[in-house]
This record gives sequence, C-alpha cells and structure tokens, in this order.
Amino acid sequence: MRRPGFVPALPQPAWVVLSGDFISAVGSGLTLPLLFIYAHRIRDLSYGISGLVVAMIALASLIGNPLGGAMADRWSPRRALMLGLVINAAGAVALALARNEAELFGATAIVGLGASIIWPAQDALLASLTGSDQRSAVFSVRHWCLNAGLGIGSLGAAIVISVSQPGTFMAVYLADAASFLIYLPILARLRVPEGEPESPGQEQAGQEQAGQKQAGWRKVLRDSVLVRVWVLAAILMIVSFGQFNSSFQGFAARPGGIGTHGLALAEAANCVTVVLAQLFVLKGLGGRRRTTGLALAAVAWAISWVLVAIAGHLGGGGVALAGFIVAAVVFSIGECLMSPTLPAIINDIAPPGAAGRYNGLLAMAFTVGFLVGPASGGAALGAGWGAELFVVLAGICAAGAVGALWLGRFVPADANLIPAQEQGQSESVLEVESAPVG
Repeated sequence: MRRPGFVPALPQPAWVVLSGDFISAVGSGLTLPLLFIYAHRIRDLSYGISGLVVAMIALASLIGNPLGGAMADRWSPRRALMLGLVINAAGAVALALARNEAELFGATAIVGLGASIIWPAQDALLASLTGSDQRSAVFSVRHWCLNAGLGIGSLGAAIVISVSQPGTFMAVYLADAASFLIYLPILARLRVPEGEPESPGQEQAGQEQAGQKQAGWRKVLRDSVLVRVWVLAAILMIVSFGQFNSSFQGFAARPGGIGTHGLALAEAANCVTVVLAQLFVLKGLGGRRRTTGLALAAVAWAISWVLVAIAGHLGGGGVALAGFIVAAVVFSIGECLMSPTLPAIINDIAPPGAAGRYNGLLAMAFTVGFLVGPASGGAALGAGWGAELFVVLAGICAAGAVGALWLGRFVPADANLIPAQEQGQSESVLEVESAPVG
C-alpha cells in the first residue's frame, strides 16, 4: 500500500500497536487533565491534598518504570504491556468508585503503577517490531498518536464533564478503563514476524535468564553511554516537560495575566502543533544525527522559555495571549524534535535481553522531570521569581543543547543516525492471529 511521503513505512504489527496506543490515549485524555478538579470539587478534598493525589501518579511511577522494564525483559514486552493495561484499567475503575481521601490515594497509585509499566513495555515492544532504521519513525508516530488521542479525549471531556453532575466524572473514568481493556485483545492477537524474537535479544534469554535476575541491573547501570544519555534526558525533562505542565501554567495564568481560558488556548495550540508538525519534522531530520535533533529540541525549548519571559511583561490582554500561544507552539516543535531521538537512541544501544530495562530507565528520566520540575518551578514562583525563572530555564536548555552535541561523541554511529524516510510500501507481515502468541 502506497502511503504519502511524510507517513513512515512501518511494519504492520507496529501500526496495530500504535492504534491500540491511540485508543488508550483517548481514554487518558478524558480523565488526566481533570483529576485535580475531581479530587477537589467532587470529592471535597483540600487544594493541598488534591495536589498530593495527583502527585501520587508520578510517585508510583518511580516503582513502576524499572519494574515494567524488568518484566518486559523477563516475560516479553507484550505480556508486560498487557499487565500494565489491566492495572491501569483497575485504577480507573477505582477512581470512579473512590469516595474519600484514602481511596483516591490508592486509586491514583494503581493508575500510576499501571501507566509506568505500560510505557517501557510498549516502547520495547515497538522496538522489537521495527529495525534500527525504523525506530526514529515509530517513536515519532507514537508521539503523534499520544497527542492526537489526548487532544480528542480532552475535547470529549470538555463536552461531557460538568462539576454540577458528579456522575459525568464517573462515566469518563469508566470510559478510560474501557479504552485500556479494548487494547488487550489487540495485543493478545498480535503476532511478531516469523522467526523474530518478541523482544530484542530474547533469543538469549534461556541462557542468560539466571544471570540477568541477579546482575541485569548492574550490567545496565555500568553502561557509560546509557548513563550519559540518562543524565542529559533527566535534566532536559526537568526544564522542559516538567515546567510546561506546571510553571508555565502558573505563570501564564497569574503574573502573565491571560486567565484560564487563554491558558486552555495555549495548551490546545501545543497539542495541535504536535499533531500537524510531527511527521514533517521527522522527514526534515532524515539523514541527520539523533543527538543533533535532540540539541535542536533543547534550542526550541530555550526559545520557548524566552518567549514566555517576554510575554509575562506584556501586561496581559490579547498581545500577551499571543505571546504565550507562540511560546507553546515553539515548545511543541521541541517535542517533535525529541520524539525521534531519545527513545531510538536508548533502544539502539540496548544490548540483547535488556531493552525493557533501558526503556524503563528512560521512562524514569521523564518521571524525575515531572516530579522535580513542578517542585522546583513552584518554589521559584512562590519566592517571587517570574520571568527570571524562565530565563534560567532557557539558559539550562541552551546548555543542554551543547550537552546533546557533546553526547554525539559517545553514542555509537549506528545508533545516532535518523535514516531518510522510505516512501515505498510498508513492510507486509502477519499482524494478528486467532490465537494469542505464547
């Protein structure tokens, strides 16, 4: 089947997994943006406790990220992903039924555990279904699916949810659970290409299983390239995603003077830009180093934060709103530049039998960003820093761009290339069977 030039040619099983990811992202979009409101307005928790309820998702992820990675290596990515989906669905049902503080904390811990197992397992599965020359493309499409699904889900929530009707919250949480369960039969019928292991290097699992159980993490953490990639990724996540989902919102809606309606427009512009630009950015990166793409992402985030600092001095109104929207759009370009780089590097440097652990550590870098970023940004804003915070963030991002170029000296050449896109047929393989794969 011929595809337009900007749509990557990927194996059919990869498209099947990506379709399931899109469905579950729609369910997450229905619920995640409203969790704080649900805890505070519907279940009558204080602002502080409601914030801790939301934070519990990230705290649980500190356990789930390495656990999901280890399970993907030991059981296979597909089985670990299926377990994560079941746990996440159970957490969504628990949220729908939760009535008090303890039940909400328990439910969000289950959601965080499930989601954090899903992430490394799904990335390892996608890596096992694609060759090295397709991994930048498959992770770009995954980022597109995530943003498109979250955007559609958020739009649906805006239409359906009403604080005056608590039942609408229960309905969307149950719909979220259904979106994860729908993904299960897709995975149960998924078939890896004949003769291929279900995870990179799994053919050695029988010989190395006992050794991996005792020394797997030690061997992983001795990989100096992985450690360098992880440190840079964690720093960049702290000053990018960790701030966009917290400090950007707090600064724009208060000192920036654009209000919650304007903030919603800026967030929507970010999501729409990713959906529109992701595949074009991927094509433009073809033939370049992945570390160069990561450096460009850091530059885009630095420019975004400079624009935020400027917009904060425009006194509110339409001009300030336009400034914050442009900043959100530039930030999304950085996202589009990041998605074909970090995950692909991680999966290409992973040795046989360790792809899950490598993906688990990358997921943990994002988790650290989502924990440290809001905490540090919130403290800075509370201390009276406004534009100054974003100038500092821009400086760190600029330093991160230099660090990404420096990282290119250590990443093996075959793991540091974004291949030019093929425009021919997508690989034809059997993607589903009537019986689950063992």
